[in-house]
Amino acid sequence: MNEITDIRTRIEHALDRIGKGLDALQPIPVNPPEAIDPAIVRALQDQVAEEKTANAQLEERIRVLKSRADSQLAALEAQIATQRSQLADLDRDLQRLRESNADLRDLAGQLRAKMADNVADPELVNRAMMAEIEALRATRAADLAEVTAILNELKPVIEEPR
Repeated sequence: MNEITDIRTRIEHALDRIGKGLDALQPIPVNPPEAIDPAIVRALQDQVAEEKTANAQLEERIRVLKSRADSQLAALEAQIATQRSQLADLDRDLQRLRESNADLRDLAGQLRAKMADNVADPELVNRAMMAEIEALRATRAADLAEVTAILNELKPVIEEPR
Protein backbone atom coordinates (compact mmCIF):
# COMPACT_ATOMS: atom_id res chain seq x y z
CA MET A 1 0.00 0.00 0.00
CA ASN A 2 2.86 2.28 0.83
CA GLU A 3 4.29 1.69 -2.67
CA ILE A 4 1.01 2.73 -4.31
CA THR A 5 0.99 6.01 -2.39
CA ASP A 6 4.60 6.63 -3.34
CA ILE A 7 3.90 5.98 -7.03
CA ARG A 8 0.80 8.17 -6.91
CA THR A 9 2.79 11.04 -5.43
CA ARG A 10 5.48 10.70 -8.08
CA ILE A 11 2.87 10.72 -10.88
CA GLU A 12 1.21 13.85 -9.46
CA HIS A 13 4.57 15.67 -9.29
CA ALA A 14 5.34 14.63 -12.88
CA LEU A 15 1.94 15.90 -14.07
CA ASP A 16 2.53 19.22 -12.27
CA ARG A 17 5.90 19.62 -13.98
CA ILE A 18 4.35 18.81 -17.37
CA GLY A 19 1.59 21.36 -16.79
CA LYS A 20 4.12 24.08 -15.86
CA GLY A 21 6.15 23.21 -18.97
CA LEU A 22 3.09 23.48 -21.19
CA ASP A 23 2.14 26.84 -19.67
CA ALA A 24 5.64 28.12 -20.39
CA LEU A 25 5.40 27.20 -24.08
CA GLN A 26 4.61 29.99 -26.46
CA PRO A 27 2.64 29.28 -29.61
CA ILE A 28 4.77 29.12 -32.72
CA PRO A 29 4.03 32.17 -34.79
CA VAL A 30 2.64 31.41 -38.23
CA ASN A 31 3.20 33.89 -40.99
CA PRO A 32 0.40 36.31 -40.69
CA PRO A 33 -2.00 36.22 -43.62
CA GLU A 34 -0.93 39.68 -44.75
CA ALA A 35 2.64 38.41 -45.25
CA ILE A 36 1.53 35.98 -47.98
CA ASP A 37 1.57 37.43 -51.47
CA PRO A 38 -1.86 36.98 -53.12
CA ALA A 39 -0.20 36.73 -56.54
CA ILE A 40 1.79 33.70 -55.39
CA VAL A 41 -1.35 32.10 -53.98
CA ARG A 42 -3.19 32.72 -57.25
CA ALA A 43 -0.28 31.32 -59.28
CA LEU A 44 -0.16 28.23 -57.10
CA GLN A 45 -3.92 27.77 -57.40
CA ASP A 46 -3.62 28.11 -61.19
CA GLN A 47 -0.86 25.48 -61.24
CA VAL A 48 -2.97 23.14 -59.13
CA ALA A 49 -5.92 23.63 -61.49
CA GLU A 50 -3.68 22.96 -64.52
CA GLU A 51 -2.34 19.79 -62.91
CA LYS A 52 -5.86 18.63 -62.11
CA THR A 53 -6.88 19.22 -65.74
CA ALA A 54 -3.79 17.41 -67.03
CA ASN A 55 -4.44 14.55 -64.60
CA ALA A 56 -8.05 14.26 -65.76
CA GLN A 57 -6.93 14.23 -69.40
CA LEU A 58 -4.35 11.53 -68.67
CA GLU A 59 -6.92 9.45 -66.81
CA GLU A 60 -9.27 9.74 -69.81
CA ARG A 61 -6.48 8.71 -72.19
CA ILE A 62 -5.67 5.74 -69.96
CA ARG A 63 -9.34 4.74 -69.90
CA VAL A 64 -9.55 4.93 -73.72
CA LEU A 65 -6.30 3.00 -74.18
CA LYS A 66 -7.40 0.35 -71.69
CA SER A 67 -10.73 0.03 -73.45
CA ARG A 68 -8.96 -0.37 -76.81
CA ALA A 69 -6.53 -2.88 -75.38
CA ASP A 70 -9.35 -4.86 -73.79
CA SER A 71 -11.29 -5.00 -77.05
CA GLN A 72 -8.18 -6.00 -79.00
CA LEU A 73 -7.39 -8.66 -76.42
CA ALA A 74 -10.93 -10.03 -76.66
CA ALA A 75 -10.68 -10.11 -80.46
CA LEU A 76 -7.33 -11.88 -80.30
CA GLU A 77 -8.64 -14.39 -77.79
CA ALA A 78 -11.61 -15.11 -80.06
CA GLN A 79 -9.28 -15.49 -83.03
CA ILE A 80 -7.06 -17.86 -81.06
CA ALA A 81 -10.05 -19.93 -80.02
CA THR A 82 -11.19 -20.16 -83.65
CA GLN A 83 -7.72 -21.13 -84.80
CA ARG A 84 -7.40 -23.76 -82.11
CA SER A 85 -10.73 -25.22 -83.14
CA GLN A 86 -9.68 -25.25 -86.80
CA LEU A 87 -6.37 -26.88 -85.98
CA ALA A 88 -8.07 -29.47 -83.77
CA ASP A 89 -10.46 -30.34 -86.61
CA LEU A 90 -7.60 -30.51 -89.09
CA ASP A 91 -5.57 -32.66 -86.71
CA ARG A 92 -8.49 -35.03 -86.22
CA ASP A 93 -8.96 -35.33 -90.00
CA LEU A 94 -5.27 -35.93 -90.53
CA GLN A 95 -5.18 -38.58 -87.84
CA ARG A 96 -8.16 -40.35 -89.37
CA LEU A 97 -6.53 -40.15 -92.79
CA ARG A 98 -3.26 -41.54 -91.48
CA GLU A 99 -5.05 -44.45 -89.83
CA SER A 100 -6.88 -45.11 -93.09
CA ASN A 101 -3.58 -45.12 -94.94
CA ALA A 102 -2.11 -47.57 -92.47
CA ASP A 103 -5.11 -49.87 -92.90
CA LEU A 104 -4.89 -49.65 -96.68
CA ARG A 105 -1.20 -50.42 -96.66
CA ASP A 106 -1.82 -53.41 -94.40
CA LEU A 107 -4.62 -54.63 -96.70
CA ALA A 108 -2.42 -54.23 -99.74
CA GLY A 109 0.34 -56.21 -98.02
CA GLN A 110 -2.05 -59.01 -97.16
CA LEU A 111 -3.39 -59.06 -100.71
CA ARG A 112 0.13 -59.20 -102.15
CA ALA A 113 0.94 -62.10 -99.82
CA LYS A 114 -2.14 -64.00 -100.98
CA MET A 115 -1.30 -63.16 -104.56
CA ALA A 116 2.11 -64.70 -104.05
CA ASP A 117 0.33 -67.90 -102.98
CA ASN A 118 -1.92 -67.64 -106.07
CA VAL A 119 -4.97 -67.28 -103.83
CA ALA A 120 -5.95 -63.66 -104.40
CA ASP A 121 -7.96 -62.22 -107.26
CA PRO A 122 -5.87 -59.84 -109.38
CA GLU A 123 -8.82 -57.44 -109.63
CA LEU A 124 -8.97 -57.27 -105.80
CA VAL A 125 -5.27 -56.45 -105.65
CA ASN A 126 -5.72 -53.76 -108.26
CA ARG A 127 -8.61 -52.16 -106.31
CA ALA A 128 -6.59 -52.26 -103.10
CA MET A 129 -3.65 -50.58 -104.80
CA MET A 130 -5.90 -47.88 -106.30
CA ALA A 131 -7.46 -47.29 -102.87
CA GLU A 132 -4.00 -46.95 -101.38
CA ILE A 133 -2.96 -44.46 -104.05
CA GLU A 134 -6.12 -42.43 -103.43
CA ALA A 135 -5.45 -42.47 -99.69
CA LEU A 136 -1.94 -41.18 -100.32
CA ARG A 137 -3.33 -38.39 -102.48
CA ALA A 138 -5.81 -37.49 -99.75
CA THR A 139 -2.98 -37.44 -97.23
CA ARG A 140 -1.00 -35.12 -99.46
CA ALA A 141 -4.04 -32.86 -99.86
CA ALA A 142 -4.62 -32.78 -96.09
CA ASP A 143 -0.96 -31.99 -95.48
CA LEU A 144 -1.14 -29.23 -98.07
CA ALA A 145 -4.27 -27.83 -96.39
CA GLU A 146 -2.46 -27.85 -93.06
CA VAL A 147 0.57 -26.05 -94.46
CA THR A 148 -1.69 -23.53 -96.21
CA ALA A 149 -3.58 -22.85 -92.98
CA ILE A 150 -0.34 -22.26 -91.11
CA LEU A 151 1.02 -19.99 -93.85
CA ASN A 152 -2.23 -18.00 -93.93
CA GLU A 153 -1.89 -17.36 -90.20
CA LEU A 154 1.78 -16.44 -90.43
CA LYS A 155 1.40 -14.21 -93.49
CA PRO A 156 -0.01 -11.15 -91.61
CA VAL A 157 2.71 -11.45 -88.98
CA ILE A 158 5.45 -11.68 -91.58
CA GLU A 159 4.07 -8.81 -93.69
CA GLU A 160 3.55 -6.47 -90.70
CA PRO A 161 5.83 -3.44 -90.79
CA ARG A 162 8.27 -3.53 -87.91
